[in-house]
Amino acid sequence: MNYILAALLLLTQVSVSYAGSTAADDFTAMRASLAKMVPDAKPDSIKPGPIAGLYEVVYGAQVFYATKDGRYIVHGDILDVPAQHNLTEDRRATVRLAAINKVGEDKMIIFAPQKVKHTVTVFTDIDCGYCRKLHSEIDTYLKEGIRVRYMSFPRSGINTPSYYKAVSVWCAKDRKAALTQAKKDEPVEQKTCANPVKEEYELGEEVGVSGTPSIVTESGRLLPGYVPAPRLAQMLNDEKKTD
Repeated sequence: MNYILAALLLLTQVSVSYAGSTAADDFTAMRASLAKMVPDAKPDSIKPGPIAGLYEVVYGAQVFYATKDGRYIVHGDILDVPAQHNLTEDRRATVRLAAINKVGEDKMIIFAPQKVKHTVTVFTDIDCGYCRKLHSEIDTYLKEGIRVRYMSFPRSGINTPSYYKAVSVWCAKDRKAALTQAKKDEPVEQKTCANPVKEEYELGEEVGVSGTPSIVTESGRLLPGYVPAPRLAQMLNDEKKTD
């Protein structure tokens, strides 16, 4: 669904046709304008936003706002200044986690401790130096009670060497062992099979991943970059306290 993000980023270059007003109790006009902007998808939800007159529109993991008549569409964050809080990021975190969980754990490579305290999702690139550093310390994360769900995000894109390495890891008989081997820059037998690598890469783009590793917490918060296990455990503990 990264085409939705592309459409939103083009809002400054194209105009959305004004569909006119309709009955006050429906979103017909708004949906008509959205259909012109994103013809290949329907919004997952439309509901009142935090500012009177603006409605929150969600496509997958993308959150933006629109007027009810569909004339104006706003792509950006709404900040509560007195509270010093990003209201849009709160919603983005919720839909980000929902989009990830929708993929399903059967499409992830998971390293789990005996006693799970926290679960994080890590978008990873086999050839990324800090991704390799994180995985070299996987036992430390497990000792902290952190369950790590890996999803593929080859930064070089689809049909590149990093992409094919991720495919080979997924198609290996023992995926966890193959991932560890690949992270050590050791060769993994080249294989192809039905795999989620392209799907996960596109999802990563949709949820805001711009580099690797990118860690998504239990609340949907996106942490860019490597975070040492003790620090990550503390962050997750603090996050749980504020839930």
